[in-house]
Amino acid sequence: MAVDVHSSVSQEPISFPHALHDSPTNPDGLIHPLPTHSVSQPPFIHDSDNPKLTPKLSIPHSLHENQTKLSDIESPSSSSSSSSSSFDTEKSEDSISTHHNGHIPVRPHHQLEPNNGEVRVLEPHSQLPKPEAPPGISLSSADEPPHKRSQSLSENISVDMPSIGKFIRERSNSLSAAIFKRISSLKDEYKDDEDDNEKSQTGVTEINLSGLKVVVKLKSDEESDRELKGRISFFSRSNCRDCKAVRSFFNEKGLRFVEINVDVFPQREKELMKRTGSTLVPQIFFNDKLFGGLVALNSLRNSGEFDRRIKDMLSHKCPDDAPAPPVYGFDDPDEGSPDELLEIVKFLRQRLPIQDRLIKMKIVKNCFSGSEMVEALIHRLDCGRRKAVEIGKQMTQKLFIHHVFGENEFEDGNHFYRFLEHGPFISRCFNFRGSVNDNEPKPAAIVAQKLTKIMSAILESHASQDLQHLDYLTISNTEEFRRYINVIEDLHRVNLLELSHNEKLAFFLNLYNAMVIHGLIRFGRLEGVIDRKSFFSDFQYLVGGHPYSLIAIKNGILRGNRRPPYSFVKPFSSSDKRLELAYGEVNPLIHFGLCNGTKSSPRVRFYTPQGVEAELRCAAREFFQSGGVEVDLDKRTVYLTGIIKWFSVDFGHEKEILKWIMKFLDANKAGFLTHLLGDGGPVNIAYQNYNWTMNSS
Repeated sequence: MAVDVHSSVSQEPISFPHALHDSPTNPDGLIHPLPTHSVSQPPFIHDSDNPKLTPKLSIPHSLHENQTKLSDIESPSSSSSSSSSSFDTEKSEDSISTHHNGHIPVRPHHQLEPNNGEVRVLEPHSQLPKPEAPPGISLSSADEPPHKRSQSLSENISVDMPSIGKFIRERSNSLSAAIFKRISSLKDEYKDDEDDNEKSQTGVTEINLSGLKVVVKLKSDEESDRELKGRISFFSRSNCRDCKAVRSFFNEKGLRFVEINVDVFPQREKELMKRTGSTLVPQIFFNDKLFGGLVALNSLRNSGEFDRRIKDMLSHKCPDDAPAPPVYGFDDPDEGSPDELLEIVKFLRQRLPIQDRLIKMKIVKNCFSGSEMVEALIHRLDCGRRKAVEIGKQMTQKLFIHHVFGENEFEDGNHFYRFLEHGPFISRCFNFRGSVNDNEPKPAAIVAQKLTKIMSAILESHASQDLQHLDYLTISNTEEFRRYINVIEDLHRVNLLELSHNEKLAFFLNLYNAMVIHGLIRFGRLEGVIDRKSFFSDFQYLVGGHPYSLIAIKNGILRGNRRPPYSFVKPFSSSDKRLELAYGEVNPLIHFGLCNGTKSSPRVRFYTPQGVEAELRCAAREFFQSGGVEVDLDKRTVYLTGIIKWFSVDFGHEKEILKWIMKFLDANKAGFLTHLLGDGGPVNIAYQNYNWTMNSS
């Protein structure tokens, strides 16, 4: 029979069957509810300890796991039929099944008290947590909305298992976060004493906020005295000896300053003229006051009043009319003018049927025929075929289009061409950013000079004094480097054939060194042989309508199209138009003017067309006197750089190499080498290990 839980409470103790205390478990360690049975036909199980049959009791799942309020339990209307295995869904969660002997499956003793077969429910303490049902569990009955309390999985309910898994994961994450937070707080408490000692020793004050720790470093008296409210500015130029002296002096003094290089920022030269009445540099400003040049700075330094004067002059805030620092991201007005053929080129880019074609058993992508271009020009310009062919030749000369195999300039008929931006090499050119520079090409000498000045300014500001180390990370974030990236787009259609011998030599030396800096910023540290090979062959610039890699510049142009070390193929084929720029004879000094970004390579430099030969000799002398050659008299051995081993064909036989090197050595090494070569004894030549470590600071 069913028991009314709202009746009077009995004073007799209630016995609890063994099945109540030993709830069934699975191998996974989870307690599962017993099945609910009818009261009229209680099932029996066999007790292994007692041969006597013991009644098997059923307990709602909510009484096992969830601390549900038992005051909400309602009595069922009647006992279920013998054929029914459970109560009605609406009533089953509010009823308690009993057996014929009056035993009731209930909560532990301290929560229930019996009275004449009736049960009084003891409420849990108000401070105890009140669990809620996991999300996704709902009653299957649609007549009544589900109660907001846990339900037994043995009852007629529907379960959203993914939601239960999500609930368990969320609870696990919350518990893990709480444990981690507690451990972190214990660590912080453990370190409090040590932190207090460090504060007293280092003069650091800590302010603890909610979720935030602020460390304030107290300035020393010396730092406070040296703090300046004003600003030091000076105008400079690239490769200026006096400007370098001013820069070095301020760095040695630890003074912050703003350098305005008028070669990098040509628009500021007008401001320099307005403020000083001339374009001579350096010109130093303390706030808005003109101080003078290097002579005035040396006079103030020699007088011993520099520190006091600096503090007095810069104790006031810098006014708005002082020379302003260069601003990142702002370009000068574009000095270029659109090409005279640009309108025709734009029309042809849209009108021509550009597609892939099978030519000479090869699939050639993105090309068009000469006859198709001629027909389009006739229709557009209403001209004859001869005039259309002449326009096609002009477009070829200005490097807007080129033959797919480089066979001719432009001809009418079944010859195939492609636009410069459709070349198969274009994706590997890192000075190409989506479109070709369509402005009128600038003279190659002007572009080369501008690039040299910008890169020289970068070196002067972000390289070590001996030029052996570069701060690549800082360089990548400078306005100078951003402007360099913009300027190298002027190389797309530049005419290199108009350069003189020395201009071409300086141009390719500087381009090589600039590409190495750009490439190392782009790719970072080169770890092995494969990375280095890919770097020197795949990192390219689009120059004069052709791709130039580091290998192409060094071995194809400067070395006269000679094979690179450990290679069987020359950089340029016999039909390559870049051969027109290659040197016939190799100047061995070029090997000491090219920096590949490693510690064993020569120092990075940028050269001028007027003094490139003398500057190369200076670079070679600096390299050999800085460890490029060592002489051991006892072993009668000369240790040479690996560069000479790799490019020995450019230097000659070993004895010729030693005689050639002697003129670049200091007096001591030259004397030792002269002694070894002059006494008639054998001279051994060994080669130093090459250090491929990146020359970053």
